[in-house]
Amino acid sequence: MCHVIVTCRSMLWTLLSIVVAFAELIAFMSADWLIGKAKPVSTEDMDNRTGGPQEPYRPTLGIYGRCTRIPHMQLSRRDTLCGPYAENFSEIASGFWQATAIFLAVGILILCAVAFVSVFTMCVQSIMKKSIFNVCGLLQGIAGLFLILGLILYPAGWGCQKAISYCGHYASAYKLGDCSLGWAFYTAIGGTILTFICAVFSAQAEIATSSDKVQEEIEEGKNLICLL
Repeated sequence: MCHVIVTCRSMLWTLLSIVVAFAELIAFMSADWLIGKAKPVSTEDMDNRTGGPQEPYRPTLGIYGRCTRIPHMQLSRRDTLCGPYAENFSEIASGFWQATAIFLAVGILILCAVAFVSVFTMCVQSIMKKSIFNVCGLLQGIAGLFLILGLILYPAGWGCQKAISYCGHYASAYKLGDCSLGWAFYTAIGGTILTFICAVFSAQAEIATSSDKVQEEIEEGKNLICLL
C-alpha cells in the first residue's frame, strides 16, 4: 500500500533538487558566461528615445552561444541577436569547452533525473530495499563532481581564438583579458554548491520519512502522513 509521507525536510530537499536542476540547465543554455570588452559606439548609432548615442555595448559569449548587437537595425527596436555560434558539437570554439559541455550536460541530466524522481518520493520511499533518498543523494554527489570538472576546464578555453576576439589579445587560459564573468558562470558555481548540499541533505530527508512518528502513524493505518 502506498503511504504518502510529507515532512518538512523531505519537501525542502525535493524543492532544492528541482531548483538546482533548473539553475544548472538555464546557466548551461545561457550565452552570458563571458562579458566581452565594450564595442566603440559610432555617432550613427543613435538612441531614438534620447537622441544621443547609445551606451557602449558589451557582447556576451557562452559555451556554444553568443549575443551581439546588430548595427543600423531599423526594422525592430531589438538590435541584439542571441543564438548558437556553433551549428554542431565540433564547432564549439575550444576543446576545453567541448569537454566542459560534456561534463555539464552529464551532470545536468543526472540532476534532472533526480529532480523528476524526487517528486515521487512522497509516495515511494524505497526501491529494491534501497532508500530512494540515499540513491538520489549519491547521484547528486556524482553530478556535482561532473559539474566541478566542467567548471575547472572552462577557464582553460579562454585562450581560444573565439574568446580572444571578445576579450582582447591578453586573454589566455585562466586569464580573462578585457572580459568579465557573466551571471551564468556564477549561477553554475552556485548550483554546484547547492548540488552537494542537496546530496548531504538527502540523508536528513530519509531520516525524516523513516522516523518513529512516521512509523507510528503508518501502524495506525493512515495513508496520508504530514509532519511539518
